[in-house]
Amino acid sequence: QKPVGLHEGLRFALRDGGKTIGAGVISKILD
Repeated sequence: QKPVGLHEGLRFALRDGGKTIGAGVISKILD
């Protein structure tokens, strides 16, 4: 796996074929 460099409070969106399948805001990073 490659580190994606996500930070707490960062907004993210998961896209598949141009369609947003998931989105949210990271509230806590789990190791």
